[in-house]
Amino acid sequence: MAEAILTEVHVSNMFDLRGAVAVVTGGGTGIGLMISTTLISNGATVIIIGPVQADLDRTCKLYNDAAERTGKHGRLYGIEGDISKKSEAIRLAEEVGKKVPHVTVLFNNAGISEGKFDRPTEMTAEAFKRAYFNDLKEETFDRVIHTNAVGPYWLTFAFLPLLEKWKESGYRGLGGKKFAPQIIMTSSMNGWTKDPATSGFTFPYLYSKSAIGHATETLAHELLPLGIRVNGIAPGLFLTEMSAPGTSDELGVSRLNNTSKFGFQVPCFQPPPDDGSQPINAGSRTDAGALALFLVSNWFVNGETVLIDGGTLLLHPSSF
Repeated sequence: MAEAILTEVHVSNMFDLRGAVAVVTGGGTGIGLMISTTLISNGATVIIIGPVQADLDRTCKLYNDAAERTGKHGRLYGIEGDISKKSEAIRLAEEVGKKVPHVTVLFNNAGISEGKFDRPTEMTAEAFKRAYFNDLKEETFDRVIHTNAVGPYWLTFAFLPLLEKWKESGYRGLGGKKFAPQIIMTSSMNGWTKDPATSGFTFPYLYSKSAIGHATETLAHELLPLGIRVNGIAPGLFLTEMSAPGTSDELGVSRLNNTSKFGFQVPCFQPPPDDGSQPINAGSRTDAGALALFLVSNWFVNGETVLIDGGTLLLHPSSF
């Protein structure tokens, strides 16, 4: 019947996540929080992983109280952990397995940015060596690579049994569909950019995000026999504590009136705010959340990384 078709494709059914379980690393801040709050608003149980339990507890209480007041079904739970270590990936999977019987989607989202440089003004080899090499510590490179690229590898395989249990549970969501078990990587437009200005001038970050971009496709290929998909999100400029330190409020929302300080062009602007202030050319929580909902609910996308950069790489050289 036509009525049944219209009901099936209505937003309330397509994105109803009641019964779904998500794990979001770095889910208490920045883009991770944008994703986590979207998921619980649409009914999912979400476990966020971060470095400080007290901060996670504070965020969970804040949003769980709001969800209860507004009749939302989803809830947040926090687990402290260092996602860069293999031993921690094993422990975190065990801890999550004690709380929930299965996992629908793992967001390998957590990331750090360190090792900033200033471009040399003198065009000599010695000046370039000073700018790009002399002050960059080995441990900085190691820390960024392990957190942003190696950690997601450990977590992907540590959580496979919980993702497989979701597939085996036979759960068919309220829309008459079962969401496919999935891993979603937060990469970055900086995995493809040729202009370090778009990364905040840090080669460790660029290297790590390039690795994740390639790993998304490779892991999707390797996990085909399990029926577990792997996709990615490649954000451009979003206002977070990483991109704009010291700008976030108690809700974890960052605000900045002028994005020109970032040193690169973003052609897309948000609609003008109701308060009459200038529109901002940076991604919003609904941009990040809508993309997360699309990937969680879609069965026919696998091995893809979706660029969400406001058109930045249309202006700056890239290989995307």
